[in-house]
This record gives sequence, C-alpha cells and structure tokens, in this order.
Amino acid sequence: MCSRTALTAGWLRHLLPHGTGLISLLGLAFLAAILANLVNNLPSTLALIPLVSGSPLAVLAVLIGVNLGPNATYPGSLATLLWRRTLPEADRPKAREFHALGLLITPVLLTAATAALWLVAGPLGFS
Repeated sequence: MCSRTALTAGWLRHLLPHGTGLISLLGLAFLAAILANLVNNLPSTLALIPLVSGSPLAVLAVLIGVNLGPNATYPGSLATLLWRRTLPEADRPKAREFHALGLLITPVLLTAATAALWLVAGPLGFS
C-alpha cells in the first residue's frame, strides 16, 4: 500500500464510528454520504468498504450512504451527472434547485433507510 493510500485509510479509520447501534450506523451512512459528495460515490465505496468489511451491518450502512448520499449534489454520482447531461436543456433542473431539494431530502432518506436497516437487523440475526 502506498503511503498516500495508507494515510487516507488511517484518516478514514479514525473517523469511522464503531459498533452496530443505530447511532453508529447513522454515523457510517452520513460519513459515506458526505465522502461521496466530496469525491464521488465510486471512490468512496472503494475507500470505505475494506475498512468496515468485518461487519455486515456496517457494510450495508456504508452502501446506503454512498447510494443515497449522492442525491444531495450533482457531482456525488457519475450517474447523476450523466442523467443531467442527457436531459434536454429545458428539462434540466437548475443546480440551485437540485442542490436545495437534495440537501433537504437526502438526510431524511439516509436516516429512514439506516433506521430501517437497524430495525430489521435484530430479527434477521445480525448484530
């Protein structure tokens, strides 16, 4: 592992919440969402999954974050950038409108999806 990769992994590992309680899972999902909006969801997934691979619930929380989180901003997901580009000019939402709605709705969706994961984890035998 090169020193830059090791440094990034160490920095991310330091930020990661531990455990599988609701607060920890929410922390993982929100951290993944923020990272996805900063650097895109694909590199965020590649950076975070190896760090949480020992816990299926943590992996699922990260996947929720990197998949729902990019709805907050255009650059969060390549798919969103491509989708926007394929729309006719008249149908493209303005960046301000997209970001305002995304920043409003995305935290609600992240919280609801992560809470649902936490609620079904116990009955399904995950901890």
